[in-house]
Amino acid sequence: MQARRIARELALLSISQLPASQENLEAQPLQNVVVAAVRTLTSEVQDALETASAELQQSNTRLLNSETRATDVASAHAMVTEAITLTQTAINRLGAAIELPEMVQLANQHDVRAYALEIIQTIKANRIEIDQLLTDALVDWQLGRLATIDRDLLKIAVAEIVYLAVPQRIAINEAIELAKRYSSEDGHRFINGVLRRVVDRVRADSKSPQNSKSPQSS
Repeated sequence: MQARRIARELALLSISQLPASQENLEAQPLQNVVVAAVRTLTSEVQDALETASAELQQSNTRLLNSETRATDVASAHAMVTEAITLTQTAINRLGAAIELPEMVQLANQHDVRAYALEIIQTIKANRIEIDQLLTDALVDWQLGRLATIDRDLLKIAVAEIVYLAVPQRIAINEAIELAKRYSSEDGHRFINGVLRRVVDRVRADSKSPQNSKSPQSS
């Protein structure tokens, strides 16, 4: 269980940086997968810190120019609060980047590599079908406009449910836990809702007459 949990995390963080072809993926050593994951996290840290810095600069300017206008002071206070939140997110991402290699070392590395690559290969090999399932399950959202982390989290869960024979409850729960770690504040609720609709669609499709086997003629 621990190896698969780490493998999901590695797949989530490295999928956008690893090669698309099946042959090149299979040749990837575990070290490359970990490096790709750490690079994703450190890139997010940099982006979050840059955004937080810009927020602080704007809020400082607004405070200096506000004089006694309460609305400007309130606005500046909100921007500072947002900057603090972004900085905390960056710190958490940096902590994850540091912890990830150690987590991999403590797990069964063969199982971690094998399952991480199996997830990524499954997603890439069944991209059209997975995207269609998610598109059908999204309400008032477009798949291409989701945050990358949320989109990849959904794809991992669908790949596990539909192609890798992972029990639906486990796949959804694991996706929710990863969303709590890497998505926005309410991201885990969004992920849960979409995956519940995916499961309903998969169940409905499995019960439809066209998916039932015809009786053998005697």
